[in-house]
Amino acid sequence: MQTPADFDVTMPDNSREFLEAELKKRQEQLLALTLESDPLTRASLQFDTAEIMIELAKPGMPEAAWGLAKEAMLIFIEHKQWEDAIRASDALYRTELPASVVALGNGLWLSITYPVDTELSILMLNNLIQDTPDKSDGAAVAAAVAHYLADLRLEGEKRDSVMFLTASMLSKVAERHSNVNDQGKMNFWMDKLELNDPSVFLPRMGQVLDAIVNGQWWYDRDALRAELPVN
Repeated sequence: MQTPADFDVTMPDNSREFLEAELKKRQEQLLALTLESDPLTRASLQFDTAEIMIELAKPGMPEAAWGLAKEAMLIFIEHKQWEDAIRASDALYRTELPASVVALGNGLWLSITYPVDTELSILMLNNLIQDTPDKSDGAAVAAAVAHYLADLRLEGEKRDSVMFLTASMLSKVAERHSNVNDQGKMNFWMDKLELNDPSVFLPRMGQVLDAIVNGQWWYDRDALRAELPVN
C-alpha cells in the first residue's frame, strides 16, 4: 500500500499539477470499483486519495479526505490490517478537523496495543505530544511510552538509534514541562512522575486516551483485546 512518501516527488515547479493528476487518477479508479471489488483494494485507494487531498489542501478537501480515510480505517480494522489502520488515523488527524484528536486517540490505541512498526507508533505518540499543552503530564506519559516501546520491540543497532530518538523526545518534554536541563533534574522528574515504571505509566496512557477520545471509540476494544495472544 502506498504511503505519503510515495507522493513526495521532487517537482518544485509543478508538484501541484502532479498531485492533481494523481488525484484524478485515484478518483477514476474508485469510480471503476464495483460491489464485488476487494474491500482492501477499495480502502487502499480511498486512503491514497485522502492523502493527496490533504496535501493539496483545497477548500472542502479536508472534509472529503476525512470521509475517505475514516471508511478506509474501518475496513482496515475489520481485516486486521493494523498498520494501515493506524496510517489512516494519522491522515484523519492531519485533516485538522474538529474530530481529528478523536482519530488520533483511536489510532494510538492500536499503535500501542499491537506490535506494529515501532517508528509508526512513535510517530503517533509524537503527534499527541505536539498536541498537548507544555505543562500537561499527558505529553510526559506519551514520551515514556515511546521510549518503552522502542526498548521492548527493537533489537541491536536499530534499538539503539530509535531509543536515542525517544530519549531526546523525553528530554524535550521534560524541559518544556518542568524546565529540566540536566541529568540530575531529569532523574528526579522521571521518578516524580513515575515514568520508569510501565505498570504505572501504561495505565495512565490508557486514561489519557480515554480522555481525548471521550467515548467515541470506533471499534470494540474488549473484542480486540480478547483476540490478542496470551503471553
